[in-house]
Amino acid sequence: MKSITINGSQRESVGKTSTKALRNAGQVPCVLYGGDKPLHFSAPELAFSKLVYTANAHTVVIALDNGEKYDAVMQDIQFHPVTDRILHIDFYQIHENKEITMEIPVKTVGVSKGVLNGGNLRMPYRKLRVKAIPSKLPDFIEVDITPLKIGTKLYINEIANDDYKFMHPDNIVVCQVRRSRLAIVDAEDDEEEEGAEGVEGTAAEGTATPEGGADAPAAEAAQE
Repeated sequence: MKSITINGSQRESVGKTSTKALRNAGQVPCVLYGGDKPLHFSAPELAFSKLVYTANAHTVVIALDNGEKYDAVMQDIQFHPVTDRILHIDFYQIHENKEITMEIPVKTVGVSKGVLNGGNLRMPYRKLRVKAIPSKLPDFIEVDITPLKIGTKLYINEIANDDYKFMHPDNIVVCQVRRSRLAIVDAEDDEEEEGAEGVEGTAAEGTATPEGGADAPAAEAAQE
């Protein structure tokens, strides 16, 4: 996975007055968790543009002016409700031998027969939560939609990977092709759609989602 370097300065004062002064100066107050103790630092707001305003997933190298560097991932971010300026960011320090959980964007490849026949491609999830050691985290999750016909679905267990683990139930639909009013359906597509609906109905009656779900958010970070 690609990494972005954030150059910042360690903070000694963490009160409301000093935080407000930082924001007025165009700096973003941040906290790095996961080490021996929380590390408070700040960096220019523009330094986070490639990290925040993108659909891609990145790890971060936090380079402080005292020469210390930390590998991390962004855990939480707060925006101003009116101006959308970044108010605060929490990071979590990562270690090569410890697994972490991240949301990774989904990228489709190919063109499905169902879409060519006028069907609509639906993707309930633009990002999927995966767990792996940092070196195994992918930049994106590639999904081949070529085999999908009208009425067929692609489940998350069909794109399993040995490098990482999906933190979702196996019955989660990653993408599907649904019939539209203008769709042209041949006999083969029509038979597959009816068969898929029948199987889905049978499976739904006997499937129970784990209590609390498998896509629980990460532990809440302490706020300033």
